Amino acid sequence: MSAHEDAEMFARLRTLWSDVDPVPAGLIDRMVAAVAADGLNREYALLTLVEGQFGAVRGEADALTLQFSDGTTSILLHVTTTTSGRRRVDGWVDTGAAEVFLTQGEKTISAAPEETGRFAFDEVPPGLTRVRLATAIGDETRTLATPQFEL
Repeated sequence: MSAHEDAEMFARLRTLWSDVDPVPAGLIDRMVAAVAADGLNREYALLTLVEGQFGAVRGEADALTLQFSDGTTSILLHVTTTTSGRRRVDGWVDTGAAEVFLTQGEKTISAAPEETGRFAFDEVPPGLTRVRLATAIGDETRTLATPQFEL
């Protein structure tokens, strides 16, 4: 059999299966939506600007406290401006995480949380930022990634 004959035979087989067992209407759209919704649950956390008592702890004018949560894991970030104009990010995570990653554009830096869940990034330039961490819940490893936020 030639390559052309093979291609014709496979085309006839595809047509046969399309006639005998067609893809159910809406199946592709439902599957894309289901996979996207599952991915959103794992990948993105809800951003909350924490106001009130946390903002006034040290009376810093250039301080910002952010909390991210996906319903299972929470990250609290306290951002201050350093004397050099860069940012210091002090963070706490409420579940065990092997490593926390801070990404700005193509650059990623990492920090290992202490047993208390505390971690820090020093001298981070201002700009769009995303924080990501992997947690182990039982035998399952889950990734929590924040939406981008401005430092």
